[in-house]
Amino acid sequence: MHLILEYLAFFIGFRYYVYLRKQSPDVINSKNRLSIILGAITGAYLGSRIAGFLENPVFALNQEGIIHILNSKTIMGGLFGGLLGVELAKKIIKEKQSSGDLFTLPLIAGIAIGRTGCFLSGTNEFTYGTQTSFFTGMNLGDNILRHPIALYEIVFLVLLFISIQYLRKNEKARENGDLFKIFMLAYFGFRFLIEFIKPNVFFIARLSSIQWLCIICWIYYYKTLGAWLNFLPLRRITTPQTPIKKL
Repeated sequence: MHLILEYLAFFIGFRYYVYLRKQSPDVINSKNRLSIILGAITGAYLGSRIAGFLENPVFALNQEGIIHILNSKTIMGGLFGGLLGVELAKKIIKEKQSSGDLFTLPLIAGIAIGRTGCFLSGTNEFTYGTQTSFFTGMNLGDNILRHPIALYEIVFLVLLFISIQYLRKNEKARENGDLFKIFMLAYFGFRFLIEFIKPNVFFIARLSSIQWLCIICWIYYYKTLGAWLNFLPLRRITTPQTPIKKL
Protein backbone atom coordinates (compact mmCIF):
# COMPACT_ATOMS: atom_id res chain seq x y z
CA MET A 1 0.00 0.00 0.00
CA HIS A 2 2.83 2.40 0.81
CA LEU A 3 4.48 1.79 -2.56
CA ILE A 4 1.17 2.26 -4.39
CA LEU A 5 0.45 5.55 -2.62
CA GLU A 6 4.01 6.74 -3.22
CA TYR A 7 3.66 6.28 -6.98
CA LEU A 8 0.17 7.78 -6.79
CA ALA A 9 1.63 10.84 -5.05
CA PHE A 10 4.09 11.39 -7.92
CA PHE A 11 1.37 10.90 -10.54
CA ILE A 12 -1.27 13.15 -8.94
CA GLY A 13 1.31 15.79 -8.01
CA PHE A 14 2.57 16.02 -11.59
CA ARG A 15 -0.91 16.02 -13.13
CA TYR A 16 -1.97 18.74 -10.69
CA TYR A 17 1.10 20.79 -11.68
CA VAL A 18 0.20 20.44 -15.38
CA TYR A 19 -3.37 21.53 -14.61
CA LEU A 20 -2.24 24.63 -12.70
CA ARG A 21 0.21 25.60 -15.44
CA LYS A 22 -2.61 25.49 -18.00
CA GLN A 23 -4.94 27.51 -15.77
CA SER A 24 -2.54 30.37 -15.03
CA PRO A 25 0.06 32.12 -17.20
CA ASP A 26 3.62 30.95 -16.59
CA VAL A 27 6.26 33.68 -16.60
CA ILE A 28 8.90 31.06 -17.49
CA ASN A 29 9.02 29.58 -21.00
CA SER A 30 8.67 25.83 -21.57
CA LYS A 31 12.35 25.21 -22.33
CA ASN A 32 13.56 26.87 -19.15
CA ARG A 33 10.78 25.26 -17.11
CA LEU A 34 11.94 21.82 -18.27
CA SER A 35 15.52 22.64 -17.25
CA ILE A 36 14.25 23.73 -13.84
CA ILE A 37 12.28 20.49 -13.40
CA LEU A 38 15.37 18.43 -14.30
CA GLY A 39 17.39 20.41 -11.77
CA ALA A 40 14.72 19.82 -9.13
CA ILE A 41 14.62 16.06 -9.80
CA THR A 42 18.41 15.70 -9.66
CA GLY A 43 18.74 17.79 -6.51
CA ALA A 44 15.82 16.04 -4.82
CA TYR A 45 17.23 12.58 -5.54
CA LEU A 46 20.67 13.41 -4.15
CA GLY A 47 19.34 15.44 -1.22
CA SER A 48 16.84 12.80 -0.12
CA ARG A 49 19.54 10.09 -0.08
CA ILE A 50 22.15 12.19 1.73
CA ALA A 51 19.70 13.46 4.39
CA GLY A 52 18.21 9.97 4.78
CA PHE A 53 21.65 8.50 5.45
CA LEU A 54 22.50 11.26 7.95
CA GLU A 55 19.43 10.37 10.05
CA ASN A 56 21.44 7.38 11.27
CA PRO A 57 24.90 7.37 9.63
CA VAL A 58 25.85 3.85 10.73
CA PHE A 59 26.19 0.97 8.28
CA ALA A 60 28.06 -2.25 7.71
CA LEU A 61 30.44 -2.80 4.79
CA ASN A 62 28.44 -5.63 3.28
CA GLN A 63 25.64 -6.12 0.78
CA GLU A 64 22.91 -5.48 3.35
CA GLY A 65 24.60 -2.27 4.52
CA ILE A 66 24.95 -0.94 0.98
CA ILE A 67 21.30 -1.72 0.24
CA HIS A 68 20.34 0.14 3.43
CA ILE A 69 22.26 3.22 2.26
CA LEU A 70 20.64 3.14 -1.17
CA ASN A 71 17.15 2.79 0.34
CA SER A 72 17.64 5.57 2.90
CA LYS A 73 15.71 8.67 1.86
CA THR A 74 13.67 11.48 3.37
CA ILE A 75 11.31 14.08 1.93
CA MET A 76 13.12 16.81 3.86
CA GLY A 77 16.38 16.24 2.02
CA GLY A 78 14.42 15.91 -1.21
CA LEU A 79 12.80 19.30 -0.77
CA PHE A 80 15.95 21.16 0.18
CA GLY A 81 18.06 19.32 -2.39
CA GLY A 82 15.43 20.08 -5.02
CA LEU A 83 15.55 23.75 -4.03
CA LEU A 84 19.32 23.85 -4.49
CA GLY A 85 19.01 21.95 -7.78
CA VAL A 86 16.48 24.49 -9.07
CA GLU A 87 18.64 27.46 -8.08
CA LEU A 88 21.68 25.90 -9.77
CA ALA A 89 19.68 25.18 -12.94
CA LYS A 90 18.36 28.76 -13.00
CA LYS A 91 21.88 30.14 -12.75
CA ILE A 92 23.04 27.94 -15.64
CA ILE A 93 20.16 28.99 -17.92
CA LYS A 94 20.22 32.56 -16.55
CA GLU A 95 16.57 32.53 -15.50
CA LYS A 96 15.70 35.38 -13.12
CA GLN A 97 12.00 34.70 -12.46
CA SER A 98 10.84 32.85 -9.34
CA SER A 99 9.74 29.34 -10.28
CA GLY A 100 8.42 27.75 -7.09
CA ASP A 101 4.81 28.90 -6.86
CA LEU A 102 3.53 26.46 -9.50
CA PHE A 103 5.12 23.56 -7.61
CA THR A 104 3.76 24.49 -4.17
CA LEU A 105 0.24 23.05 -4.11
CA PRO A 106 1.20 19.90 -6.10
CA LEU A 107 4.04 19.30 -3.61
CA ILE A 108 1.72 19.60 -0.62
CA ALA A 109 -0.83 17.25 -2.22
CA GLY A 110 1.87 14.73 -3.12
CA ILE A 111 3.44 14.76 0.35
CA ALA A 112 0.01 14.29 2.00
CA ILE A 113 -0.73 11.26 -0.20
CA GLY A 114 2.70 9.81 0.52
CA ARG A 115 2.26 10.33 4.24
CA THR A 116 -1.01 8.40 4.08
CA GLY A 117 1.04 5.42 2.89
CA CYS A 118 3.50 5.98 5.74
CA PHE A 119 0.66 6.02 8.26
CA LEU A 120 -0.80 2.77 6.90
CA SER A 121 2.66 1.17 7.09
CA GLY A 122 2.76 1.67 10.86
CA THR A 123 6.16 0.93 12.41
CA ASN A 124 7.51 -0.51 9.16
CA GLU A 125 8.35 3.07 8.17
CA PHE A 126 10.33 5.45 10.39
CA THR A 127 7.46 7.95 10.52
CA TYR A 128 6.09 6.95 13.90
CA GLY A 129 6.49 8.77 17.19
CA THR A 130 7.59 8.04 20.72
CA GLN A 131 5.47 6.28 23.28
CA THR A 132 2.73 8.46 24.73
CA SER A 133 -0.27 8.45 27.06
CA PHE A 134 -1.84 11.35 25.14
CA PHE A 135 -5.34 10.78 23.75
CA THR A 136 -3.98 10.69 20.18
CA GLY A 137 -1.74 7.71 20.95
CA MET A 138 -2.23 4.80 18.57
CA ASN A 139 -1.04 1.21 18.25
CA LEU A 140 0.88 1.36 14.97
CA GLY A 141 1.83 -2.32 14.91
CA ASP A 142 4.07 -2.96 17.93
CA ASN A 143 1.33 -2.89 20.62
CA ILE A 144 2.67 0.39 22.02
CA LEU A 145 0.67 3.60 22.05
CA ARG A 146 2.70 6.05 19.98
CA HIS A 147 2.32 9.51 18.50
CA PRO A 148 0.97 9.03 14.93
CA ILE A 149 3.40 11.53 13.42
CA ALA A 150 2.34 10.79 9.85
CA LEU A 151 -1.27 11.56 10.79
CA TYR A 152 -0.25 14.82 12.49
CA GLU A 153 1.59 15.77 9.33
CA ILE A 154 -1.40 15.01 7.09
CA VAL A 155 -3.59 17.32 9.18
CA PHE A 156 -0.94 20.05 9.05
CA LEU A 157 -0.57 19.69 5.27
CA VAL A 158 -4.33 19.96 4.74
CA LEU A 159 -4.41 23.21 6.74
CA LEU A 160 -1.34 24.51 4.90
CA PHE A 161 -2.93 23.64 1.54
CA ILE A 162 -6.08 25.59 2.43
CA SER A 163 -4.03 28.59 3.60
CA ILE A 164 -1.83 28.72 0.51
CA GLN A 165 -4.83 28.23 -1.77
CA TYR A 166 -6.39 31.29 -0.12
CA LEU A 167 -3.19 33.32 -0.61
CA ARG A 168 -2.96 32.13 -4.21
CA LYS A 169 -6.31 33.74 -4.99
CA ASN A 170 -5.16 37.05 -3.50
CA GLU A 171 -2.41 37.93 -5.96
CA LYS A 172 -2.25 41.56 -4.84
CA ALA A 173 -1.27 40.51 -1.32
CA ARG A 174 1.87 38.63 -2.42
CA GLU A 175 4.82 38.61 -4.78
CA ASN A 176 5.84 35.91 -7.25
CA GLY A 177 7.64 33.15 -5.35
CA ASP A 178 6.10 33.89 -1.95
CA LEU A 179 3.86 30.79 -1.93
CA PHE A 180 6.79 28.39 -2.18
CA LYS A 181 8.76 30.28 0.46
CA ILE A 182 5.78 30.17 2.85
CA PHE A 183 5.46 26.43 2.24
CA MET A 184 9.14 25.74 2.88
CA LEU A 185 9.35 27.86 6.02
CA ALA A 186 6.09 26.49 7.44
CA TYR A 187 6.78 22.85 6.63
CA PHE A 188 10.38 22.89 7.85
CA GLY A 189 9.26 24.69 10.99
CA PHE A 190 6.62 22.02 11.62
CA ARG A 191 9.10 19.21 11.03
CA PHE A 192 11.60 20.82 13.41
CA LEU A 193 9.02 20.66 16.21
CA ILE A 194 7.70 17.19 15.37
CA GLU A 195 11.21 15.72 15.56
CA PHE A 196 11.10 16.14 19.34
CA ILE A 197 8.50 13.35 19.57
CA LYS A 198 10.26 11.03 17.12
CA PRO A 199 12.49 8.19 18.44
CA ASN A 200 15.71 9.40 16.81
CA VAL A 201 19.00 7.73 17.70
CA PHE A 202 21.55 10.12 16.19
CA PHE A 203 21.97 13.65 17.55
CA ILE A 204 24.34 16.58 17.12
CA ALA A 205 24.17 19.03 20.02
CA ARG A 206 20.90 17.40 21.10
CA LEU A 207 19.25 18.00 17.74
CA SER A 208 18.57 15.42 15.04
CA SER A 209 20.03 15.75 11.55
CA ILE A 210 16.57 16.66 10.22
CA GLN A 211 16.32 19.49 12.76
CA TRP A 212 19.70 20.82 11.64
CA LEU A 213 18.47 20.69 8.06
CA CYS A 214 15.41 22.71 9.13
CA ILE A 215 17.70 25.31 10.70
CA ILE A 216 19.78 25.47 7.50
CA CYS A 217 16.60 26.02 5.49
CA TRP A 218 15.52 28.90 7.72
CA ILE A 219 19.00 30.44 7.45
CA TYR A 220 18.77 30.08 3.65
CA TYR A 221 15.61 32.21 3.71
CA TYR A 222 16.86 34.75 6.27
CA LYS A 223 16.57 37.63 3.78
CA THR A 224 12.98 36.69 3.04
CA LEU A 225 12.14 36.51 6.73
CA GLY A 226 13.77 39.87 7.33
CA ALA A 227 11.84 41.46 4.46
CA TRP A 228 8.55 40.06 5.68
CA LEU A 229 9.16 41.19 9.25
CA ASN A 230 9.99 44.71 8.09
CA PHE A 231 6.67 44.89 6.28
CA LEU A 232 4.67 43.80 9.31
CA PRO A 233 2.66 46.76 10.56
CA LEU A 234 3.49 47.81 14.10
CA ARG A 235 0.49 48.42 16.28
CA ARG A 236 0.94 51.54 18.29
CA ILE A 237 -1.34 51.80 21.26
CA THR A 238 -2.09 55.38 22.13
CA THR A 239 -4.22 56.64 24.94
CA PRO A 240 -6.48 59.57 24.18
CA GLN A 241 -5.39 62.70 25.94
CA THR A 242 -7.93 65.00 27.48
CA PRO A 243 -7.36 68.65 26.71
CA ILE A 244 -6.07 70.71 29.62
CA LYS A 245 -8.27 73.62 30.39
CA LYS A 246 -6.55 76.87 31.06
CA LEU A 247 -7.60 78.62 34.20
